[in-house]
Amino acid sequence: MVRIRMNRMGRPHRPFYRINAIDQRTKRDGKVIEMLGWYDPIATDAAKQVNLNAERLKHWLAMGAQPSDTVTDLLIKHSLMDGAKRKAVLEARAEARKKAAAAAPPPDAKKKK
Repeated sequence: MVRIRMNRMGRPHRPFYRINAIDQRTKRDGKVIEMLGWYDPIATDAAKQVNLNAERLKHWLAMGAQPSDTVTDLLIKHSLMDGAKRKAVLEARAEARKKAAAAAPPPDAKKKK
């Protein structure tokens, strides 16, 4: 499955993120399918804080790519996704986490000799 998530760049204490389409099994800074924009949380000017390729983002979302929580918030803020869809996505993720936790075996208690 393809995820739309951030790739951290920049120096220590000065983060800069690229927003990428990436396979979900890949590491955070691993191989990227396509760069879709960037986010600079330190920038004071709102116009220089985020740059998104709206056409390609819409394409990947239409193909079934799942944005991370932070990217979802950015997309809603820039009117590329509606808030109701975010709520549905968060509920689906919470349900998946509950199922995974229920399916996982309980941790073994320490055995005494």
